[in-house]
Amino acid sequence: MAALSKSIPHNCYEIGHTWHPSCRVSFLQITGGALEESLKIYAPLYLIAAILRKRKLDYYLHKLLPEILQSASFLTANGALYMAFFCILRRGLLTIYMANLATETLFRMGVARGAITTLRNGEVLLFCITAAMYMFFFRCKDGLKGFTFSALRFIVGKEEIPTHSFSPEAAYAKVEQKREQHKEKPRRMNMIGLVRKFVDSICKHGPRHRCCKHYEDNCISYCIKGFIRMFSVGYLIQCCLRIPSAFRHLFTKPSRLLSLFYNKENFQLGAFLGSFVSIYKGTSCFLRWIRNLDDELHAIIAGFLAGISMMFYKSTTISMYLASKLVETMYFKGIEAGKVPYFPHADTIIYSISTAICFQAAVMEVQTLRPSYWKFLLRLTKGKFAVMNRKVLDVFGTGASKHFQDFIPRLDPRYTTVTPELPTEFS
Repeated sequence: MAALSKSIPHNCYEIGHTWHPSCRVSFLQITGGALEESLKIYAPLYLIAAILRKRKLDYYLHKLLPEILQSASFLTANGALYMAFFCILRRGLLTIYMANLATETLFRMGVARGAITTLRNGEVLLFCITAAMYMFFFRCKDGLKGFTFSALRFIVGKEEIPTHSFSPEAAYAKVEQKREQHKEKPRRMNMIGLVRKFVDSICKHGPRHRCCKHYEDNCISYCIKGFIRMFSVGYLIQCCLRIPSAFRHLFTKPSRLLSLFYNKENFQLGAFLGSFVSIYKGTSCFLRWIRNLDDELHAIIAGFLAGISMMFYKSTTISMYLASKLVETMYFKGIEAGKVPYFPHADTIIYSISTAICFQAAVMEVQTLRPSYWKFLLRLTKGKFAVMNRKVLDVFGTGASKHFQDFIPRLDPRYTTVTPELPTEFS
């Protein structure tokens, strides 16, 4: 608590934008770098999303660019305005420290009450619980809407939705029609066709329960095909994410292109998605056989067991994001049901508080920040976040310079209030 009473005489140049004494120039540099990186992030993201959603030409001509610019400007403002207000407020360090203290206080309160403990594979357990609830809402009528429903339908298939727009008789008719078409017009066998034929030959005479909606396949084939399909999707997604970094070394290190296809993370994401789908489908079919009915409650058990698939691709980011989206979904369901009140601009307030906590951690105690988010901040600011003078912040007792012990900024004495410490090579 004694740290609260301590003060530092340094100005914003000596602490924040140590690379240039001008607040205005530093702000413009941060803004330019953040805008560049934001466009690199959102341009391919929106383009891929538009292709996957099969957008029409009108979207590409009139809506794609405005949406990219809107998201890019939002992300740019995060980095640029932080530096701007750092200079405007000057002595806003106490506010930053108080946010840190508030976070620490909440954590200590949770530990004292036994609500927060460190669990091994805690992200996997959280994902299991989240997946169980998501799949339950997915199976319920009007449980999920919009993109979330479409995404889960793509992942696990429409066969797991209890209500369909077609009858079993119509489904059987479609299957027979497809078989006739295959007989009349044999198609050329590509790799996918050969794999499908191999799987069909293995599982041709397998069982299928009368409550199962996968009319074209038996239960065994249904699970195997689900694994192969989503394993391929996960593998290709990870390959696509690695394309930019691989092509940057196309001429300097051509051998790195092989890592684009033979990388452990590619197979880990594929195994994660493939096993999630196969476990979910297999458990659902098993419960239909055991209970002789198709029940929405099966999705809770199947979803929870499917969540164990995250052992192949552990990610706290994914678990936390899906859990927060689940809370948001349940909150809006509570509003629709009249059970909970509606708070205007609650998302803006929560985002502002969360951003404040993350940014104060990035300044006062980088060691507590998620490494991936720290790298993102460095990328967004072109490395400027790493050249803040954190040694003078150690007076607050948070270990601000713990990971920056060897860094001493080269400051121009004409613009400082305290005689700057010279770097080692000049001392």
